[in-house]
Amino acid sequence: MATAQLTTDRLAEKHRSTLDQALDTIRSRAYWSPYPEHPKAYGADGSLDAAAGLAAHQSRLNTRFDLDQPGTDGWTGGETSPYGPSLGIEYPHADLDVLLPAMRAGTGAWRDAGAETRALVCLEILARISARTHEFAHAVMHTSGQAFMMAFQAGGPHAQDRGLEAVAYAYAEQTRTPAGRAGWSKPQGKRDPLELIKEFTPVGRGIALVIGCNTFPTWNGYPGLFASLATGNPVLVKPHPRAVLPLALTVEVAREVLAESGFDPNLVALAVERPGEGIAKTLAVRPEIRIIDYTGSTAFGDWLEANARQAQVYTEKAGVNTVVVDSTDDYKGMLANLAFSLSLYSGQMCTTPQNLLIPRDGIATDQGPRTYDEVVADLAAAVGGLLGDDARANGLLGALVNPDVKARLEAAAGLGEVALASREVVNPEYPDAVVRTPVIVKLDGSKPDAEAAYFSECFGPVSFAVSVDSTADALELLRRTVREKGAMTVGAYTTSADTERAVEEVCLEESAQLSLNLTGGVYVNQTAAFSDFHGSGGNPAANAALCDGAFVSNRFRVVEVRRQA
Repeated sequence: MATAQLTTDRLAEKHRSTLDQALDTIRSRAYWSPYPEHPKAYGADGSLDAAAGLAAHQSRLNTRFDLDQPGTDGWTGGETSPYGPSLGIEYPHADLDVLLPAMRAGTGAWRDAGAETRALVCLEILARISARTHEFAHAVMHTSGQAFMMAFQAGGPHAQDRGLEAVAYAYAEQTRTPAGRAGWSKPQGKRDPLELIKEFTPVGRGIALVIGCNTFPTWNGYPGLFASLATGNPVLVKPHPRAVLPLALTVEVAREVLAESGFDPNLVALAVERPGEGIAKTLAVRPEIRIIDYTGSTAFGDWLEANARQAQVYTEKAGVNTVVVDSTDDYKGMLANLAFSLSLYSGQMCTTPQNLLIPRDGIATDQGPRTYDEVVADLAAAVGGLLGDDARANGLLGALVNPDVKARLEAAAGLGEVALASREVVNPEYPDAVVRTPVIVKLDGSKPDAEAAYFSECFGPVSFAVSVDSTADALELLRRTVREKGAMTVGAYTTSADTERAVEEVCLEESAQLSLNLTGGVYVNQTAAFSDFHGSGGNPAANAALCDGAFVSNRFRVVEVRRQA
């Protein structure tokens, strides 16, 4: 074990107040974040400002990323930015038969440290990541295709929020049972009482595997990573092959902090695969792996749930996100809100709306009645206006993350009548970037042949305006969609109290997170840590929610030792 430079007292002095505030906030559900959202907030107190962050990122390019991990048997890499340039970084390739036993060696000391110390170490990791947010933003941008500001916020403070949220839930669940020794005395009438001394210790399940995703490597990766680490488990991070750098940086920081805190740095390690190696399946069924966190396709998520039987598996898979449009008292605001939601990051979010269910006879608005065709045309115009300026479009859309998204976008135009055609946007700074505006396709919900299109997830900048006979029919289609295909988000617009209650009832019965009548600066595809739950764990889109007690409580067990008093 390393010599501690960061003592428990020092960690408590730095981070206990932050932990206490996080614990308060997951109970109050109020807005709070300790991590600044604005780029200009950085540069003081040792954090990297914009220039230093860019320089740090560039210094990583075309180098070897050495983590000094046990079992390194070679080097691998191959990331290419969705904006064009190759990153040229080589990462250690691990011999799993050497690395996995090494990861388990430090678990005893990590377990014995207790829930508070583990939480404080995790907060120090997050604080150091926060200080390097500008560097992480470039890493996220050039692996996910997010535009810089989104990469900065979603890949930086918002991801850090989700990590801290998981630590808070982990601490709360572990401390439900009193730590240390508890006396137990059972009266026996005239005889002496029965007396025992009992100790209760939270014990991690074993090595946790985080299988990273391409689009949101930190935002989706941090909840599982920190939930497992804070509950006493070593964590092996297996990044997506196209998005290694953000999680490699994370592992590097975690190993540094663990060593400085007197713990084995091998409690956190990186597993990068060679091209075509597919080590996720190999790792997922190894007996040492006892927890798995995964974000990605339904097919592989289903495979994990069926085959990784030795592990507790947490999945976020695909869903068909739906918006019911019944009526509105802010037609302009509704159109603007939907246009932004459809456009942000080229629709490459698991929360982006796909199906817009609109009565074919139209809707009532504050600007008078609007037919189905008028609503769709007005929404197309709103999207076109939002993205009409190429500079603004690049800032909102980012770049398509991989060729599969581009292929789905191009194929979507043949599925029905195109209400808004996708257009190419040139990025003058990155001419090789593939940037496309969304397509909106009109489909008749009463025709069986249209169902194949709108009843399957079409990940990317593709939306279907589905005509339905009535709002009641829209609600039945919504129910069937969530029940059979899942949904991370549901939206609805209505001025009717009865319709609002009906939509709410569908979402309560089918366990779908609902947003009603959003017309301002909050969007259906955005969630706030400490307050909003991302997914519900109650429909096929995901078997867990970020973040609730259930997300952390099964990552450890409480082991009891009884002694005769």
